Amino acid sequence: MLNFGRNRAQPRSNRPLSLGGMDYSDPKRKNNVVGKILLAATLTALCIIMLKQSPTFNSPSPFSLHEEGVTHVLVTGGAGYIGSHAAMRLLKDGYRVTIVDNLSRGNIGAVKVLQELFPEPGRLQFIYADLGDPKTVNIIFQQNAFDAVMHFAAVAYVGESTMNPLKYYHNITSNTLVVLEAMAANDVKTLIYSSTCATYGEPEKMPITEVTPQEPINPYGKAKKMAEDIILDFSKNSDMAIMILRYFNVIGSDPDGRLGEAPRPELREHGRISGACFDAARGITPGLKVKGTDYKTHDGTCIRDYIDVTDLVDAHVKALEKATPAKVGIYNVGTGKGRSVKDFVKACKKATGVDIKVEYLPRRPGDYAEVYSDPSKINRELNWTAQYTDLQKSLQTAWRWQKSHQNGYGSPLVMAS
Repeated sequence: MLNFGRNRAQPRSNRPLSLGGMDYSDPKRKNNVVGKILLAATLTALCIIMLKQSPTFNSPSPFSLHEEGVTHVLVTGGAGYIGSHAAMRLLKDGYRVTIVDNLSRGNIGAVKVLQELFPEPGRLQFIYADLGDPKTVNIIFQQNAFDAVMHFAAVAYVGESTMNPLKYYHNITSNTLVVLEAMAANDVKTLIYSSTCATYGEPEKMPITEVTPQEPINPYGKAKKMAEDIILDFSKNSDMAIMILRYFNVIGSDPDGRLGEAPRPELREHGRISGACFDAARGITPGLKVKGTDYKTHDGTCIRDYIDVTDLVDAHVKALEKATPAKVGIYNVGTGKGRSVKDFVKACKKATGVDIKVEYLPRRPGDYAEVYSDPSKINRELNWTAQYTDLQKSLQTAWRWQKSHQNGYGSPLVMAS
């Protein structure tokens, strides 16, 4: 074995030399330390140069840059039922999408479906955040180059709003203000606001037009109207392009079976009638509870305008395409045809093939007798018309997803037929 060490009769002391009470380091040892430092610095510099030559080093996220020909849309509540369908449509149409959701009502499973469908870099990102935190929201806007916002995020159950009104005013009205302030501060110029027919309350005259007086009768509708008022007041001194869509009762799901509605179990009591029908058909609940049979309608039950989620999303995309700076567009989104709850139950029984047991109960607080839209304005100005107007077929589409996803966005089941 070769010996590269020094061969001395007496080893050199490694201690510093001491002269006159002062310590002096061995100059050769000091040179070794300096050499090691220089070597480390040289290697570090080489690594930095190599990394900088890499195309991915220090390159900004595509979500943080405005790119010509690409529209970047922030979809708030994009993990929810309607928001996820909207995000999918935007992605299919070539938009860049950022979803912000706190998952209090949304499903991370829906986001995963979208990520699997659109895995390409720069297409879709998900940010877990609460719109009730202004600081976090502003950071999100600062770090991302949004061109437009579709604001879906909101709690949306009439019955729940009557029991917990403060939650609704905070979640809907206050959070919309936070989003609007962040948009203004970061120069985001287009807002598509998801509103509701609940802002009209119980009008004396049907069908409802965009100039029908807004007199909401429950906290959900009141909170949405307050949010609309904030947006409209802001618009008077802004060049922001704003579209407000007041839509009616949403049903259905993605016709290709990729997305559906999967509310949290604890919210079933407050959920949509379609979900209640499906729960009864699947045996999750013993039957369907219909609340209110003494309304002034042809069969005593409420009349509603049921809009398929695919049509609803199409209206949002058309609104985005037609949004004009410094102008506000307000549109009802519905079929223009009202159906009673009893008619809905009949259609649901046919769609599921199950003779659902129905229990009739007293009215639910905050409900109104009859609401259906006049969609002529959106037909005329946005060239939008509802296409999925067969109630039974929309329910059949949603039912297929429900049967194949009995655990919601858990592991899908293979359809038997």
